[in-house]
Amino acid sequence: MNLARFDLVTFSLFIAVARQGSISAGARQSHLAVGAASKRISDLEAALGTQLLYRHASGVELTDAGQAFLHHSLRMAHEMEQMTSALSDYAFGVKGHIRLAANTSAITQFLADDLAAFMRAHPAIRISLKEENSTNIVKAVVDNLADLGIFADRTSCAGLHTYLYRYDDLVLIVPPHHPLADCKQISFADTLSYDYIGLSQNTSLALRLQEESERLGRTLKLRIQVRGFDSICRMAVATQCIGILPRLAASPHSRSMRLSLIPLSDCWARRKLLIGVRDSEALTAAARLLLAHLQRQPPAA
Repeated sequence: MNLARFDLVTFSLFIAVARQGSISAGARQSHLAVGAASKRISDLEAALGTQLLYRHASGVELTDAGQAFLHHSLRMAHEMEQMTSALSDYAFGVKGHIRLAANTSAITQFLADDLAAFMRAHPAIRISLKEENSTNIVKAVVDNLADLGIFADRTSCAGLHTYLYRYDDLVLIVPPHHPLADCKQISFADTLSYDYIGLSQNTSLALRLQEESERLGRTLKLRIQVRGFDSICRMAVATQCIGILPRLAASPHSRSMRLSLIPLSDCWARRKLLIGVRDSEALTAAARLLLAHLQRQPPAA
C-alpha cells in the first residue's frame, strides 16, 4: 500500500464525493472533470487494495473501508486546517496557538482570570477555548482535537496524564421561603425529598448527583433540566425547586436573586478540577507554558 503519491486534492475529492453521494457532484465541488475525478478514486482504491465506494446508477455509497477512510481523511483535513491557521498566525506575529477545552465549572469560576493573566504575559500566543462537558473534553484531548482539557474528577480519562488545577465546592441552591432555606449545612440525602433542577444528563455534575442518589438507594426528583448555571438559579426562584452548583459560580446569582447557598456535608461535594494532556513532553512550547501557568494557580477554591 503506497499513499505517498496521492496529493491533498485526492483526499479532498474523496471527502466531497462521500458528502455529496456522487462522483460527479464531488468532482464539481472539487473543480475537477468527472473523468479525472473517477480515475483518482479508482487509483486510490487500487493503491489501498480495497473498494471504497459502491457505485450504482443514482450515485455512490461508502463501503465499510470507505467509512474508515473518510474518518481518517476528515481528521487529516482538520489537521491541515490547524496547521494552516497556526502558520498564518506566525505571519502576523503570533508565536503559538493552543487549543483548550474546559467544562462550565472551570470557565465560570477560574479560567477568565487565569487566561487573562497568561495572555498579558504572552500576548503573541493565541488561545482557542471551547466549552464542553467533561466526557467530551477527554475525548477531544485523546483524539488530538484539543491540546489541554480541564474537566471534573471521576471522569474516565484513560490515556491522559492529569494534573490538579483547582478545587471547587458544591453547594445547595435554595430559593427564598423554601423549607430548607434556613439550613446552615445539609447532607445530600436530606435534600432528596424535594424537587430538583439540574443540568443535562451528560454533564459531570449531573452524573455525580445521579451516582450519589443511586448509591443511597434513592431517586433524584429531577423535574427540570437546563443548560446553564444561571438558568438553574432563575428556575429555582420561579419554581421553588432546588439545585446543586459550584459555590463560586452560584455566588453572583445568589446575591441578585436572594438565593441561599447551603454547604453540603458530603465529602464528594468538594471536587477536583483536573488538567488532562496526552503527553506533556509532546506539547508545543506554547501549550507547555499554559500548562505550567495553570498548575501555578492556587488550588483551593
